[in-house]
Amino acid sequence: MKLYKITSYYLLVLVTFVVSACTKMDDYKKKYEPNGPIIYPGKLDSVQVFSGRNRVLLTGLFTSDPKIIKYRVYWNSKQDSIETPVTRTSGVDTAKLLIPNLPEGIMTFEIRTYDNGGHVSIPVTLAGNVYGSLYQSSLSNRGIAKAELQTDGSALINWADVNADDGLLSMRIKFTDASNKQHDTLIISSPTGLSTSLPKFKAGSVITYRTAFKPNKTAIDTFYTDYQDHSVKADVTSIYLSNTGPFQRNTFDGRWGTLAAPWITNAAAKNKDGGTNGGYSSDGGGTINWETWNNTPVVNGIVYQATSSALPAGNYIVSFDSYSEVQSNSSVYCVAAAGGNGIPILADLSTALGSVKMYNGANVGTTGPSSREVKTFTFTLSSSQVVSIGFLGNLVGNGNPGNYFTVFNIKLFKN
Repeated sequence: MKLYKITSYYLLVLVTFVVSACTKMDDYKKKYEPNGPIIYPGKLDSVQVFSGRNRVLLTGLFTSDPKIIKYRVYWNSKQDSIETPVTRTSGVDTAKLLIPNLPEGIMTFEIRTYDNGGHVSIPVTLAGNVYGSLYQSSLSNRGIAKAELQTDGSALINWADVNADDGLLSMRIKFTDASNKQHDTLIISSPTGLSTSLPKFKAGSVITYRTAFKPNKTAIDTFYTDYQDHSVKADVTSIYLSNTGPFQRNTFDGRWGTLAAPWITNAAAKNKDGGTNGGYSSDGGGTINWETWNNTPVVNGIVYQATSSALPAGNYIVSFDSYSEVQSNSSVYCVAAAGGNGIPILADLSTALGSVKMYNGANVGTTGPSSREVKTFTFTLSSSQVVSIGFLGNLVGNGNPGNYFTVFNIKLFKN
């Protein structure tokens, strides 16, 4: 009998608890679910954000809940949004939404779906990068390590190496060939060791190119640098100069002489044979030369030639191969000057388009130290004009040993 009373007691407590719990749940539903239980439509699945220029592409999948009729994307702290209708099929449906007119930077997006009963899904939130003018301003054309005209008439472009993660896609080059035909070539980028050959390149012309970038591998937009010109180094010696080495002579006494045309030799350069010869030697197979061993000095001696026609505007390099025993009390310059009337004397050297001093490190009264080297200098023409190119010498004489140098060849490059 006692057992029955205890069991009845616990049954009564249990019933009371269940009734109380049901009453509280009913009160909760009345308070928080006055219209019935909350229903959440299926959310957008596999959502991705693809970067673009002041825009993004948002994609996702509808894999469940055929009752979904639309979705809305929020950004800018939910101050901006776009609503897009959805027509579901029996399978998996894809959402694709292009969101334009976004500010540059990291943007956070919230996506919610809606069903035909007005119910709203739980949010899906993710961030994406938006690129714009700041990113654009950070881009620069891929560097060119070297651009030179080859002996076969092609232009070889050696591109500077880049980081594989720079987002660099390609370069587009425009150039003119030797027959004046215009070309437009797309070069697919590789990070290192990239070179490009442009066939039948027109000597003296430039390439024009731009570089394409993507800020990341999945970006929907490509960014481009502005087109810019780049010179192609071309040996134009044979076009504008002649008798450039080995040098041909005019007068000759068996070793010394004067240079043949188109070279012009002034009187001060003729320090041999009583003012008859000078500026040329048969040494080295025919060279530009001055020697002052027991001879009269050379004071503002000049040998020069004018270009055969006007050089186009642009940048130029003069190069010459020489051997020098010129002593420190003397000087020889290679000079370029505007016009066809010659190069300036030492006092007026500042008026030249450009110049370079030959090695003059030999000790006074000796033949050493000596030097064999290729020397260069540059000059720029803002407009097309004839240019005079040559050598200016101021060499102390009557020494034994005296001063001596010889030039084996001279070249002109357009750069």
